[in-house]
Amino acid sequence: MADRQRENTGPLDNPVVPQAEAFYPSALRRIQVFMIAVAILTATLGARFVGRASALGFICGCFVAGLNFYWLKSGVNAFAEKATANPADDASPRPSARRILLRFLARYVLMAAVAYVILNSYPAGLRGFFVGLLLPVAAIACELVYEVYTELYLRVWRVGR
Repeated sequence: MADRQRENTGPLDNPVVPQAEAFYPSALRRIQVFMIAVAILTATLGARFVGRASALGFICGCFVAGLNFYWLKSGVNAFAEKATANPADDASPRPSARRILLRFLARYVLMAAVAYVILNSYPAGLRGFFVGLLLPVAAIACELVYEVYTELYLRVWRVGR
């Protein structure tokens, strides 16, 4: 009976957990690298096969999407810091809830303003702009494929040994 209890101690004793703790925190950095790679590759191919106007709109969309992703990350971090902060601890100033909300809203105002400018000045690039806004989705899909590949590779490698 004692042997069974030792075997079934829970996920904290699983030898995979230390590897996961080293692997998953770098996922955000990998997503950012995938965003840059996908943007460069797609803009190059788009300029070649779709046209320069759409590629320019795509680059603007990628820039706004990257900025949006950064602001979202910092906004979520600020919100989490505010939500978990001890009110008695005044060691570091934290942003106010109003400022966090304004930063979230500013992201959408920026996207709408850039879309408006592109629509009025260069309507041929609007389609590329909207496709460029999907850049984080493509980068997250790349991260998903990377994580599945890594897990399958490690599982096969561990079983094979």
